[in-house]
Order: sequence, then structure tokens, then C-alpha cells
Amino acid sequence: MLFSKPLLDLLYEAQTVHRENFSSNSVQISTLLSIKTGGCPENCAYCPQSARYRTGVKSSSLMNIKEVLVSAERAKASGATRFCMGAAWRSPKQNDLDQICAMIRAVKALNLETCVTLGMLEQEQAVQLKQAGLDFYNHNVDSSPEFYNKIITTRVFQERLDTLKIVRDAGIKVCCGGILGMGESNEDRLKMLVLLANLNPPPESVPINKLIPIPGTPLEECQAADEFDFVRIVAVARCLMPKSYIRLSAGREGMSDTLQALCFAAGVNSIFYGETLLTAANPKPEKDLNLLKRLGISAEMGSCDTQE
Repeated sequence: MLFSKPLLDLLYEAQTVHRENFSSNSVQISTLLSIKTGGCPENCAYCPQSARYRTGVKSSSLMNIKEVLVSAERAKASGATRFCMGAAWRSPKQNDLDQICAMIRAVKALNLETCVTLGMLEQEQAVQLKQAGLDFYNHNVDSSPEFYNKIITTRVFQERLDTLKIVRDAGIKVCCGGILGMGESNEDRLKMLVLLANLNPPPESVPINKLIPIPGTPLEECQAADEFDFVRIVAVARCLMPKSYIRLSAGREGMSDTLQALCFAAGVNSIFYGETLLTAANPKPEKDLNLLKRLGISAEMGSCDTQE
């Protein structure tokens, strides 16, 4: 079994697969902006933006396009090639979607790739996003189908898959991954990866998140995933999805430089850059730049998805 291989053998295999498909010492940099924060009706146990939990997150209305463009221009100046926008909704309303499409067109005009995460979609909404020029849609499955109802009960796992199919059918690239450290087993983590790898085609972008246990959420007392298990999951993801961008996403603020370096060795080639991820902290840009410099890793310039 791939996961059970000696760690160094697994890292060697993952790095071999990585070098066959990507540049060996570069990462794609994305920036994430919360364009509508808090007040979500879902009960995702990890999420501080759920209206069901008292986490101190203040709800806000949808940002205006000028504010979004300021953030996008700042992200591009910092080296980001993809600009991601997230809204805390179960699903978007038409008036909000019209505004987001205008944001997508404006960000695309800056020569940035675009990604949004807006919850569940109807087919006509996905078509509208595609027509606006959207490159990626993020909709994580979070964990295995078997573990899913332990963390979310306001929707079922199949609804996640239905949205992914709607997005794919509209011709939009898929960004889909999960979260480690919610109390799930390694078997759950592997089942999630196998499911993603068997999507046709697999997601072009696979975010691997390390749970940030937020006070006020049901998972605030969760113990962190074992660091070597975390690295193994990254390596297995790289082996199962050789052409996908594997992104080290939420939780990097609490990771040591050594753990992040092991994840790069295991096949990570994308990170979120900037001090905030939606509502959670992210490493300061200067810290990231220092780490990448020490590792001899450079940021990819221009479009990062020629293989996708």
C-alpha cells in the first residue's frame, strides 16, 4: 500500500512523479479574499463563518468591485498568478452572482487567473460564471463519504459531487480537496484521495488543509494530524493525481518550516500567499518569501495551468 511505504521511499516516489509533470523547484502562488464573510446557514463543524457558532466573526455584505480590485492588484504585485474569491453562502442568489461575474471579468482584465467558492450551484449559474471567464471553482469534499456526516449535516455528500459535476459540465476547472485533523482516520483521508483521483478528470487543483481549531466551533478541541501522516497524505495525493496542482492551504500558520519543506518534497507546488485566508491567519508574506528562498524555490510567473 502506497501510504504504508517507508517515508523516504514514498517521498522519492512522489518527487519522481512530481518532476515528471512539473518544474522541480517552483510553486504557484494564489491569494484568497473573503468577498462576503460570515452568516452562513450551514453547520460545517470546522467553520467559524457558520451562523450557528459563536466565533467572533462578524457578518458582512458582499464587497464592492472597487475593493476587490484593490486586493487583486495588490496580490498580482506580490507575485500571485491566481486570485480566489470566497463567499460564505449555502448557494448564491442571482443578484449576488451578477456582481461576482463583474468581479471575475475585472480580475481577469488584470491577467490573473480567477477562482471562486460560493457553495452549491445550479447549472445555469455555472454557465454564467464560465461566460464571465471564471477559470476555477473551489468546492471541497472535505473528507471521505463515510466521515462527512460527522462534520456536516445540513447537506449530504452527494450534493458536493453534484456541484462538482455541474462545474465540470460548464467547462470550468475544478479545485477540490479536503481537511486533515477533524478526527478522521487515515483510511478516511485515503478514501477521499481515491475519490478525487477517480473523478473524470481529477481536479486540476487539490487543496490540502490542516484544520485550524477555531474557538466556538465544534472542532475547537481537535488534536492536530500527525505531521508524518500529513506528509504521507500529500505524497499519496501527488502519486494519485500526477498532473494536479497540490496546494498547501489552510493551517500553514501553525506549521514549522521543516514540515512545509517536507510537504514541498512530497509534491506540493502551490500555496496561498497573504496574511489572511478568509478569516484565519496565514504566514506573513516576508516569512513565506524567506522560506522559499532558503529552500531554493521560486514562484511561477504567468499562467500556471498549461498542463491542466
